[in-house]
Amino acid sequence: MSQNYRTQSEKYQFISGQHGGYYRHDFIDHAYLYNLYFPPEAIFNNFKEQIHDLVLNYPVAQDALAGLVGKIINQPAERIVVGNGAAELIKIVSGHIAGKLIVPVPSFNEYANAAPAGQTVEFPLEFPSFRLDVDKFATEAIRVKADVAVVVTPNNPTSMLVTKPDLIRLVKKLETHDCMLIVDESFLDFAENPEQICLEQEIENYPNMAIFKSMSKAYGICGLRIGYMLSANSKFTEAVRNGIHIWNINGFAEEFLRLLPYYKHEFIESCKQVRWDRDSMYKNLCRIEGMTVFKPDANFIFCRLPDTVQSAPEIKKKLFIEHNMYIKDCVGKTQPDSDRYLRIASRTEVENCKLVEALIDVMG
Repeated sequence: MSQNYRTQSEKYQFISGQHGGYYRHDFIDHAYLYNLYFPPEAIFNNFKEQIHDLVLNYPVAQDALAGLVGKIINQPAERIVVGNGAAELIKIVSGHIAGKLIVPVPSFNEYANAAPAGQTVEFPLEFPSFRLDVDKFATEAIRVKADVAVVVTPNNPTSMLVTKPDLIRLVKKLETHDCMLIVDESFLDFAENPEQICLEQEIENYPNMAIFKSMSKAYGICGLRIGYMLSANSKFTEAVRNGIHIWNINGFAEEFLRLLPYYKHEFIESCKQVRWDRDSMYKNLCRIEGMTVFKPDANFIFCRLPDTVQSAPEIKKKLFIEHNMYIKDCVGKTQPDSDRYLRIASRTEVENCKLVEALIDVMG
């Protein structure tokens, strides 16, 4: 145990208030969501060799960064805005561009959190399936006169995908009502056949669509802070670009973007491994009596605790104190019975098996 804490309970209290830096505190992190199998060591070696240049010099600015991302996703630079993580882009759109934003809930809280008070409409997902009915969502977006609608797919915390035909139907319904659809595909690489369900290559067909992507999750680079927006709507793209300061990305992030095209095969293989680990963990969680486990499309699993055990916050705390493992409860999410739900990030097969055993232990 770290010398800074007298007890594991004290450590838990401290960690619960943090938003990162977990690696400094010696516990197993099943809370944050990232790819453990990427980047390969060769990329780190490249950073080491160039560390003086990367630290001492100004990085490139937005136009060059957009060109680097464009090379990775095979899109023209003018359609791309590169952010210091997707969080920077979300802050610009939710906080400064959207007049009224509509978002299905539960979802990634940042879209609503970044918006001024009173400007977000929360649309409840179907309960208890947590599926998005895109027709009802479109109807509500039009009724409240939203100018920005958000769909995270696969969704966080439910780990569920919205199908491509559903998204296309939704964007077409919103187009005649001057509503931009933001499709957040941050976790899409962990779904089956991501290249078939991704909308990036069809972006030019939908002028009222923007795709957001946090690269931290899929590429395992949370500390580098890279995200991007892709849209064929030049007016919207320009508005987002105007909200970004000149050097918003550091030299390490820039260098990562330059190296990435050479490691496409390694990236695809890493995502396959993530899917395998996740599917194995899903099967193991399904064996817990009374547990409702939702079939995951991302690299994490959403589940409802059996009614006979303690609440999610109590189970989460017990798991940390007794087994030094950290997971997320869904208490901060807008959903019924939020204190009964957990979100568990998939790690390696060995760690996932230990997590399931520890969970059974603390549930009694």
